[in-house]
Amino acid sequence: IMKFNLKNCLSFRIVLLVSCKENKMPDKAKHNTTTIFQQGQKITSDNFTGVAYLQSLVDADSLNTISVGNVTFEPGARSNWHIHPAGQILLVTGGVGYYQEKGQPKKVLHKGDVIKCPPNTPHWHGASKDAAFVQVAITGRNRGATVWLEPVSDREYNEK
Repeated sequence: IMKFNLKNCLSFRIVLLVSCKENKMPDKAKHNTTTIFQQGQKITSDNFTGVAYLQSLVDADSLNTISVGNVTFEPGARSNWHIHPAGQILLVTGGVGYYQEKGQPKKVLHKGDVIKCPPNTPHWHGASKDAAFVQVAITGRNRGATVWLEPVSDREYNEK
């Protein structure tokens, strides 16, 4: 058994905190959050600006008409404006992101936030300028596929 004086205990705690921070699960997006699900594959679609990754968790089928995916956005990455005919729910699991419905102010999102996007509502979501963003997207598929619209302009993205 080792004895520590207060000075040694404080140093020991600091070393432990630094060690824990440096041993977080690495990922390609290099964001400062521990991920729950795998990052997945880089999205190569024209429906995104910047770099984003998708890990499919549940594919919709005839018995369960929802899909669930883990989406990781690198800083500055975002989706185009789009519509989900059956709506969508976003569960924020890490980082700092944005969500905006057409005609509404942009919302800043943090770990633990939940967004319920109504059916047929044009919206976009993605990472903030300075931080990556991770979300679990739960999307209804029983009323049709996602309808992709125009890219989010830099002006729209940068508006407060």
